[in-house]
Amino acid sequence: MIEKNFITSGRNTIIHKIKKFDLLIINGEKLVVIISHRGIGIYKGEVPAKRSIAKKAYQDIVNISSTEIFGEEKTLLFIQALDGVEYKIDYSKEGTTSFIKIHQNHYI
Repeated sequence: MIEKNFITSGRNTIIHKIKKFDLLIINGEKLVVIISHRGIGIYKGEVPAKRSIAKKAYQDIVNISSTEIFGEEKTLLFIQALDGVEYKIDYSKEGTTSFIKIHQNHYI
């Protein structure tokens, strides 16, 4: 069994597991979000074309609309990051300061 760098919980939560890899969250044509061990932000780089290229850059591509993740695009997504904070990503507020917010401090 292949060890994943994240797990899913419920219908819209992703839990980051491994500090070594950053997660690139892809939600259709919307902004790409990066989750690292230091926090979360909007990814401004080019998304790797293949998972093998991403792996060499210590990144993991998470396409949430794929069938093995959630199977559809999401408007609201929760991320439990390794910094002990749960973030709320609200794609309906894309481009505003409310796009990525802290939902819960120290969920652990």
